[in-house]
Amino acid sequence: MKSALLLLAAAATLSAQIDRVEGERIRPHVKFLSSDLLEGRGVGARGGQLAAEYIAAQFAAAGLKPGGENGTYFQRVPLRSVEVEPGGILTASAGDKSISFKWLDDFVATSHTQEPAGQFDAEAVFVGHGIVAPEYQWDDYKGVDVKGKVVVLFTNEPPSTDANFFKGKALTYYGRWTYKYEEAARQGAVAAIIIHTTPTASYGWQVLRANGRAQPQVRRAAGEPALTLAAWVTTDAGAQLLGLAGKTFDEMLQAADKRGFKAMPLGKMHVAGKFNFKLQDIETVNVAGVVPGSDPKLSSEAVLYSAHWDHLGIGQPVNGDPIYNGAIDNATGCGLLIEMARAWSSMEPKPLRSGWFVAVAAEESGLLGSRYFADHPMLPAAQIAANLNFDSFSPYGRVKDAIMTGADRTSFFPLVQSIAERHRLTIKPDGHPESGGYYRSDHYSFARVGIPAFSINMGGEYEGRPSDYAAQKAKEEGSTYHQPTDEYKAAWDFSGMEQFARFGLALGVEIGNLEKIPARVDAK
Repeated sequence: MKSALLLLAAAATLSAQIDRVEGERIRPHVKFLSSDLLEGRGVGARGGQLAAEYIAAQFAAAGLKPGGENGTYFQRVPLRSVEVEPGGILTASAGDKSISFKWLDDFVATSHTQEPAGQFDAEAVFVGHGIVAPEYQWDDYKGVDVKGKVVVLFTNEPPSTDANFFKGKALTYYGRWTYKYEEAARQGAVAAIIIHTTPTASYGWQVLRANGRAQPQVRRAAGEPALTLAAWVTTDAGAQLLGLAGKTFDEMLQAADKRGFKAMPLGKMHVAGKFNFKLQDIETVNVAGVVPGSDPKLSSEAVLYSAHWDHLGIGQPVNGDPIYNGAIDNATGCGLLIEMARAWSSMEPKPLRSGWFVAVAAEESGLLGSRYFADHPMLPAAQIAANLNFDSFSPYGRVKDAIMTGADRTSFFPLVQSIAERHRLTIKPDGHPESGGYYRSDHYSFARVGIPAFSINMGGEYEGRPSDYAAQKAKEEGSTYHQPTDEYKAAWDFSGMEQFARFGLALGVEIGNLEKIPARVDAK
């Protein structure tokens, strides 16, 4: 009886402390981090440095101990920025016919060799989706040697409704553009050209066009295979490219989707490129703060919260505005991270395990900061009980539902469901699993090394609003994703962010108090 009363008292105390999380405390963080002063929080830029320093200062003010290197809040992430210099040339030719592709309008690209110049003139080979997946008996490179050649391919993967074949409708990592370039490099290609379509990429060309700028990369190790050019071309440019070989866009996409696909040289077509690259070594940082756990033994283990602090910086002006502020993406997630860190630090008693709060760099460049942390953790990966990631929250009020892609891969999913129910949230499946959301946010960096990890996202059913309210807001405001229009507005409602900060805090505390560390995960 006494122990039951103690448990009830502890639960009541925890609930009261979690209720101290306030949406209006999140607001000033979002407002500052997305202000023009921070110039879009570009990695390696002044604004990005200011963002990292601001978050570290907030962690310190909340009483978190430094979780970085040498007694600081910072973990150095060594990157190299690669920017295509003006005047780069990309052409395709077959016989007496040729095409010259126009930068940004027809193609965007970077180089992974991290050298100041790159040049090639090589045969082109169509490799379907560019996948080698033995577990699905699929090999787009079978029977063809692409060493020193240019591979042309589609992103995504063969369509499937069978959960045992590329996991059905849900995209696997084989469908991600990052995998395509990695595999092309392993196969020895000199360049890879991905043909963009909005359905296969799950986003429009404007998103890629916005990325046609300096691209940070983790510094390349000596001898590591790398592409001289990693490019995307538009649907129209891709159709022209295939047309030079006497092929149509539709027939090639259909061929790529069929089992038994065989890679094919594109006639006598050659693709040539000549580029100069501006290189710059970047010293950016992950920001880490720690609240030690209350149990002498379990405090060596941790629940790790994450959110990325970077956005796109200053880029191509849209309607005269060159600052890509990144208010929703992801000043909101950082605001939640700071507020949850403050609340966790103020708890008495503290959870048994430690709470780690990590604002990671270079998510927009391919999850680089979180991947670096996972590969060079400030505490062993085996001691991280779970990673809860926060990325992009809508400022329109409280919702009835949540999306937690990847939570069902963890051993503690029933606990997630129970706490969601307690917070009056219905967990809904990812409405677009074909977009590969599981592989597109920072939790994946942690999951790939076995840590139970997933992102916590708001759903679209708003309390006290009509069922089409989310669609109405989207129509009113238009797409702000990766656009300068992703700016803070004073009229924003932070009650939904408060709701999810409270939920995330409650979930992390429960995991922090589990008797045993959760089982590891398989992120394939």
